Amino acid sequence: MRKAFWARTVRCAAHVPKEALMRVPALAILTFATVSTAAPARAQTYDPAYPVCLHVYDRGANYYQCRYTSLPQCNASASGRAAQCVINPYFASTEEPAGYRRHRHVY
Repeated sequence: MRKAFWARTVRCAAHVPKEALMRVPALAILTFATVSTAAPARAQTYDPAYPVCLHVYDRGANYYQCRYTSLPQCNASASGRAAQCVINPYFASTEEPAGYRRHRHVY
């Protein structure tokens, strides 16, 4: 019984077309190339330390430069470039929100 099983296994492997055997190394090479050329993802686009960001539209790459303290400062850098200034939605302001009022406790 054992010999018959081994003979069947060898016989089945002999009938595998060469195209199928060549697909395995080709897929392995393709997988390796895809994984090795993948770019690392950036964790955060906006810097919470600055209130204004410059959105630059470069050849195939759009990115943000969040290092401006005012819109006029950012507009000066954006002048003549494919860029626009945007308000940083993640700016960590040191001011209190407009609707927040601190009440004094009267004793």
